[in-house]
Parts: sequence; C-alpha cells; structure tokens
Amino acid sequence: MGTDAKQQAMIVTAQPEASEAGARVLMKGGNAVDAAIAAALVQGVVDPQMCGIAGFGSCQIYMPGKDVHTNIDFHGRTPLAAKPDMWLDLLEGETRDGFGFVLRGNVNDLGYQAVTTPGSLKAYSEAADEFGTMDWADICAPAIAQAKSGFHVRPHVNHWWTHGAEFGRVDVAERLRFSKTGAQAYFRPDGSVKRIGDHVANPDLATTLERVARHGADIFYTGEIAEQIADDFKARGGLMTRDDLRAYRTVRTVPLRGSYRGFDIATNHPPGGGIMLVEMLNILENFNLSDVGHNTTEYIRIVCEAMKAATSDKDNFVGDPAFYDVPAERLLSKSHAAAIAARIAAGERMSVERLELPAEPKDTTHVAVVDRHGNCVTMTHSLGMPSGVITDGLGFMYNGCMGVFDPRPGRAGSIAPGKSRFSSVCPAIALKDGKPYVVLGAPGGTQIAMGVLQALLNVLDFGMTMEQAVCAPRFSSTSDAIDITNRIPGYVVEPLQDKGYEVIRSALTFGIAAVHGIRIVDGVMDGGADPGHDGVALAV
Repeated sequence: MGTDAKQQAMIVTAQPEASEAGARVLMKGGNAVDAAIAAALVQGVVDPQMCGIAGFGSCQIYMPGKDVHTNIDFHGRTPLAAKPDMWLDLLEGETRDGFGFVLRGNVNDLGYQAVTTPGSLKAYSEAADEFGTMDWADICAPAIAQAKSGFHVRPHVNHWWTHGAEFGRVDVAERLRFSKTGAQAYFRPDGSVKRIGDHVANPDLATTLERVARHGADIFYTGEIAEQIADDFKARGGLMTRDDLRAYRTVRTVPLRGSYRGFDIATNHPPGGGIMLVEMLNILENFNLSDVGHNTTEYIRIVCEAMKAATSDKDNFVGDPAFYDVPAERLLSKSHAAAIAARIAAGERMSVERLELPAEPKDTTHVAVVDRHGNCVTMTHSLGMPSGVITDGLGFMYNGCMGVFDPRPGRAGSIAPGKSRFSSVCPAIALKDGKPYVVLGAPGGTQIAMGVLQALLNVLDFGMTMEQAVCAPRFSSTSDAIDITNRIPGYVVEPLQDKGYEVIRSALTFGIAAVHGIRIVDGVMDGGADPGHDGVALAV
C-alpha cells in the first residue's frame, strides 16, 4: 500500500487480523518486537495450519539504538528417542515431485511420530522479554481475544485446506480431522471442510493462550502444559517426551552477512535458507541484470541457473551445522560465485539431483515490522506440513517436521536425536550505508529463497517499490525444470523450450513463495503484502 512522509511505522503480514493486531500494538507505543510477536501469536489463531506455538522458524531483530542485530533460530528438533534407521524398513518411495519420502502408514507425515520438539513459543517469549517493551500478558492479549471470537475462513486458508497436499502426501482433510478438536472446529455439519466465510471456533486455544499469558512460556516447556503434552504423546505412541521439551533451546547467532551491488545483506545461518540467498546474489552480481531486462528470456535463464547452482550446493553441503560440517566460507565466497557465473554466461546448464531435495511444504507465514525508532523485525515461522495432532483441551496443532527427514541413515538429511532439518526460511534485511533499506521474508516451502531473491532483485536492480516487487510475476528452478506463474507470457519462455528446457506453467496467478516486506527510502516506508495470500501492509 502507498505511504506518505508522516508515516513512522509499518507492519506487513499475510493475514489482515495479524497486521491489525501488530498495528494496534505500535499505536499504543509498543516497539517492533512487541508488534511482531503479538502479530505472530494472532497468526497462529487465524492461520492455524500455517504456524502456531508448536511450530518453528527464524527471527532477525535489528535495533540500532541498542546496538542489537541478532538472529533467533528456533527450528524444531528431532526427539531424543529418534534413531537414524527407525523408519528404514517402512520406506516405500519418494513423493512424486521428488521432495520427500513416502513411508508405510505415513508415520512421518501424519500423527504423533511426525512431530519435532517445537521452538516457536520459546522464541516468541525470549524476543519479547529481551527486546520488547510491553508486558508479556499484553502481547498475548490480541491473540487471546481473537481465539475467543474465532475467525472466518479466508481465501488462502480455504485454498490450503483444499489444495495443500499432493504428490503422495496425506490429504489436508485427514490432517484437519485427525484430532477431536480439528474434527469439531474445521468441518461443516455435513462433514465437508468449512468454506470461505464460515466461522471457526476453537475455545481450547483461547484457554491455552490465557495460561501462557499468565505463566509465561515455561508452562509449555517445563510446567503443566508440558505434562499434558508428554502424557498425550506417551499414550499415543509419540516420540516427544517431557525431557525433549525441557531440553529445548533456541540458537542465537550474529546474522549471516553478504553483499550485493553496494548493499549489505543480513539473513540467517543454516539450517535456515539464508546461505542460498547470499550465494545466488553473489552469482547474479556478475551480471548486469538491469541491462538484461526484468523477466526477459535471458533474465529467466540466468536467474534460474543461479537458483539451480545454489540448490545443488544446498543439497550436497548444507544441513544442521551441529551435526554436519557446512563449508559455508566456500559456498559464500565471491570466487565460488564468479566461477559459477562464468559457466552460466558461457551457456552451461546447472543440474540438480532431485533425490536429495527435502520436503518443504508451503505452509508457513511471515511478519515484517519497522517501528518509529528504526527497529526492524523480520520473522518466518511455520508448522512445516502440520502433523494433524491437537492434544485434547489445548487447541493448537503441532508441527509435522519429521516428515522431511531422510529415513536412510548416513545422509545429510538423515534422522538423528536433537537434529534440526534444513529449511528455506530466510528472513532478510538489505542495508544501505549501514541503514535498513529492505526488510522482507516469505512463506513458500522450497521456493522461499527464490521468492525473496526475486523481490530483492526487483527493488535493488530495477527500483521497484515494495508493492511492485512482491506483485511482479515470479519463476523458479529448484530442479532441472523451470516453474513459472501464469502471468509470464508464453513467448518469453518459448525460446528456452526451443533450447530443451522443461518449462512448467502454474495455473496460479501468483505463486513461487509469498513475499512480504517493507522498503525504507529517506525515512519513508512503503510496504507490500503478497497478493497471493490474504495479508496487508499497514502504516501507523
């Protein structure tokens, strides 16, 4: 949405209810962290399969007045009872898109064994406690009020409920009805999934959020809620125990840094996707993209080859750094990028071996906030492909992150106790002369880094506003094929097809992740909420 010079703060999320909650916090004098966490908690109420307190994610916080620039990584961790070979004999094949594995009984995809130890609530609490200004109970209040009143099904919620699983994964309707709470909350009396405009009530979630507001996140990890969770999982064959909850810790890092045409790029470390984003920018810095032309045939070829190169490097060399030695210095080096760029310039095609690509469902969400003091928060958080599990009386759905691990031992993505899986989430800030210029991120599974990359190029190379940048048609290549959204003309990609490229056209008008962000030019902000989702940018 447009802005004027009087604006002092802005929030962008994928849900109007969350944007409004964050805006109200900013209007009351809360800072960017207060607003981001309040919005995130509301997102878990109105988009309950995209995110929630039993999810995972990555949050970058920049506070110039306090000399703070940090990243809170809160990926889910494999339960301590997990073993590398525990599902090897259940392996039936790969999903049809090559992004994951199908196990007999779908134990990695649906139900109690699909859940990793969640980090979202701990990260929300730590961010608010260390960097926010408001009381925790006040930050939780908008989500509690929303949960008490329920929500009405929006178009993107309905789209995911009806189209969110494919290629051999368990149907979303099965996930929604797996628990007693889900069966009651998400279906019409005739047994069909609720439709756009239908009301969803989940009073148990309101009660849980009230308990969290009153007692803090400790109740979830070491208190009464932890006991309820552990008892439920033990009774139903789950892997997660109270010891897992008690042992969970977030990871703090100084943001991973890169550079692009005079801009400093700050994003997250592995197991997040920031390393892919920086590598792609390094490669593309060797091309004069503004002369090549936005979304021309040659532009799509060059950018897709950079995407393929980074994807191949990620598949071969990137995992949880606590379990896998990631050669980050080499992957992030300008010389490595220049060598790849030279091959692309010579017309060489990169290749992606799809066997090792992890599953990365598109059920995630994002929040970006800049306040009047220049504090910035960009956070991507998710449930992965949700497990369907809702403990009776608690109201929230757990993540399903075990579904992305390779059931074959001895591989970068294999199962190990306490391990986090790779995720493409890459909340990012581009800084100009030491000051934030673009604050952005996206949901969108394996396409997250690709969507964030293109939005950044749109702003930094082509001078687009944030709204223009997130609305422009996108494409991607996370395999040897090129995926395009439906607004890219056939005559642009036909020359690539003539050269032997496989081009797959999506029927969707918008797609390839869903980027949300804020641009700051001479102190004036403009924001963009991806029109492929339901969100909004609000200035206050």
